[in-house]
Amino acid sequence: MTDSDTGHSPVWARSKRRRSSGGGGGAFFGFLVFLLALFGAVVIGMSIKERSVAGGGAAIDGWIATGKATVMQAIGKAPAAADVAVETAGNAAAATGDAVQAEAAQTADALKKQ
Repeated sequence: MTDSDTGHSPVWARSKRRRSSGGGGGAFFGFLVFLLALFGAVVIGMSIKERSVAGGGAAIDGWIATGKATVMQAIGKAPAAADVAVETAGNAAAATGDAVQAEAAQTADALKKQ
């Protein structure tokens, strides 16, 4: 038996047991804490810049409103762009179908002549 098996070795020489993590929850909560700390730092920085918490909050609200307006505008343009893409694809498919039909007619005529 070794000293580490009996527990008579110094604390720093013993092997450490690893805790089983519950599926990486520690990393998720660490990320949340980081985001909250970042948000807090931004609020403090804006409060100092605007010389009041209300002014800093208003500036941050302005950023959020601008971001929301940009996203809503992009979402509003997306259906129109999709409609144009569908129309273009439909026109291309129709042209391809016409070309295939014309080629098939030419091939049929050539076979009849043989």
